[in-house]
Amino acid sequence: MNAHTPVFCTIVPPHVLDKLVTAEDPALSDIARRTLVADAAQRTARRLTTVLGAPAVARPAAAVEGQPHRTVYDCRHGTALPGRKVRGEGDKPVKDATVNRAYAGLGATFELYLKAYGRNSIDGAGLPLDASVHFDADYNNAFWNGEQMVFGDGDGRIFLDFTIPVDVIGHELTHGVTQHTANLTYFGQPGALNESMSDVFGSLIKQYTLDQDAHQADWLIGQGLLAPAVTGTALRSMKAPGTAYDDDVLGKDPQPATMDHYITTGRDNGGVHLNSGIPNHAFYLVAEALGGKAWERAGQIWYDVLTGGELGKQALFADFARLTVAAARARYGEGAELQSVLKAWSQVGVPTG
Repeated sequence: MNAHTPVFCTIVPPHVLDKLVTAEDPALSDIARRTLVADAAQRTARRLTTVLGAPAVARPAAAVEGQPHRTVYDCRHGTALPGRKVRGEGDKPVKDATVNRAYAGLGATFELYLKAYGRNSIDGAGLPLDASVHFDADYNNAFWNGEQMVFGDGDGRIFLDFTIPVDVIGHELTHGVTQHTANLTYFGQPGALNESMSDVFGSLIKQYTLDQDAHQADWLIGQGLLAPAVTGTALRSMKAPGTAYDDDVLGKDPQPATMDHYITTGRDNGGVHLNSGIPNHAFYLVAEALGGKAWERAGQIWYDVLTGGELGKQALFADFARLTVAAARARYGEGAELQSVLKAWSQVGVPTG
């Protein structure tokens, strides 16, 4: 495996916040501007940590093998992390629903990785799961900063509380899994694969929590996050990239579903939140073709590649696709799993030969 390089990853893409900055309503544009400034500060802090070295994470003596060790903190609308501890592992629910949702989402993520793939927390070695809620005022984002989860409350007009969709929690924590395994570079196609892995497993965590099969799942990322006045269903759609929203303020979802519409840009770290729609759609096609619980066969193939040690940190879509073909063949032989993987990548225009 490559040496771990923690990165700062947000659930709301920069292009969405950039659009909000230009909103005619000064209240909306001001909130978007403050969110971008807060993101920039956190991104700078992450860069300094990668240079100076992150502090070692203490392994609590009370931690039990194969069980999560969760701690939720309250920032009280400030930006100092982690904030005041408000709920620890095994503690009873508190009056604050946001705290309880964060605690439950951390547990759901831990459970999917443990039960489906035998992974003990996001690093495979029982890493404590920390989350801070009520970050900043009207903060329109949630992020993984390389060490913990952080949730904003949203502004109530465009975005609601970021702990509402469990797939947002799973998405951000999966950045930690990628950080501790393939360590995909957060730029261009490797960065889009990084984002896609988080969408894939974020969706699988939601499906696992709801006990849904591939046909029952909505394949939306962040469903329930958009405020009622917004014309849209979610931040992204794996089933139909480019259709998650079409709103007067947010604009239209720009994600491509195939390589025919691949976006070349220097913004958003080379389009990591945009072009992730292509491998997202490939995974959806595999899961839909195979049916059943998507975290089982389709998810297992993707997990095998992410954690198998052969996926380079600079991997392109074609590199990843070839490895999924090899993983499907190695685990399942020449049957439906392999054929579904080959067909899916062909449909999105990524070569596997």
